[in-house]
Amino acid sequence: MCLNENSISESNLFFSKALTKAEAKQYSPLTLAFLGDAVYSLLVREMLLKTANRPTNTLHKESIKLVNANCQAEMIKKVLSELTEEEEAIFKRGRNAHSGHVPKNQSDADYRYATGLETLYGYLYLIGDFKRIMYIFNISTGEEYLEKQSEKK
Repeated sequence: MCLNENSISESNLFFSKALTKAEAKQYSPLTLAFLGDAVYSLLVREMLLKTANRPTNTLHKESIKLVNANCQAEMIKKVLSELTEEEEAIFKRGRNAHSGHVPKNQSDADYRYATGLETLYGYLYLIGDFKRIMYIFNISTGEEYLEKQSEKK
């Protein structure tokens, strides 16, 4: 069960009017990543919730498996070839940004790739491109994640 583009619509998000691409690009990549982290986390939680009605502790443990630098780095690598030139440039801005933060249990490379993915999600959210967010999310998780969960049972 992939999330569909109707899962995220103007009627169920808390946001103001979408920014223009030029306005969104004025934000630093780490600021975009700050927002993108929340967008990605919400998508993961929604996906997990819709797969089965489970205890919150189980949902939390499953979300931790997906909301971490290693997993996010794998996800962006799956979709890099699908990105437009503009999206790739946004991703690279985030990947190449220097946060001054040293990841505790993640490689620096994975952390940078994850930051790039979060930057892209933040940018797409600000410009109101929810269909593109869903497309990227579904390619990077979607059915593949759910098939892995079925195999474990």
